[in-house]
Amino acid sequence: MGALRRMVAEAMAGFERRPVDRPDLAVAAVAITLLTTGEGADIAEGLAFPLTRRAARMRRHSGQWALPGGRVDPGETVTAAARRELSEELGLDVGSDAVLGLLDDYPTRSGYLITPVVLWAGHVDELRPNPDEVESLYRIPLRQIDVEPRFRTIPESDAPVIQVPLFDRFLHAPTGAVLYQFRELVLHRRPTRVAHLEQPVFAWR
Repeated sequence: MGALRRMVAEAMAGFERRPVDRPDLAVAAVAITLLTTGEGADIAEGLAFPLTRRAARMRRHSGQWALPGGRVDPGETVTAAARRELSEELGLDVGSDAVLGLLDDYPTRSGYLITPVVLWAGHVDELRPNPDEVESLYRIPLRQIDVEPRFRTIPESDAPVIQVPLFDRFLHAPTGAVLYQFRELVLHRRPTRVAHLEQPVFAWR
């Protein structure tokens, strides 16, 4: 466990993240929360992260695949917000020492500026998803996102739409873009940028 955490921490420490200056957007944070699988000392096999499907009753982005996260409250840091949302959505509490680093900001078409926060949780037996926010919950081994994404063009934008293969379907931005950058950085030590990647039109609202 110590070796896996150290490898991820080293990758994050060497990353020069790019913030985005968009005061017109609401600030939000999402958590990439690393859980040990007990399946080896390799990062791709030995670590997983929780991915949710948002509840159908949610006011915005219902039914979409998402990392735990949400709006940053006034006076709250993005790291504190990510930890709070993780607790509220999945019943998992981690301390401030769980923060391994931040990825690039990602501005969304629906009015948010998302900061992805990489957290270390280690061995977790049970997660307790909040039914008001989470329709379903999955633990995704990192090897499952170690795949090449597709990039598609749409008439509504000059930027490419990213599609990350998972579950015989595709994850789109912002979640797909965030996980692609995480995969590139942590699994391959490539500081790949993703803020320019487009969301599908259904996610613009």
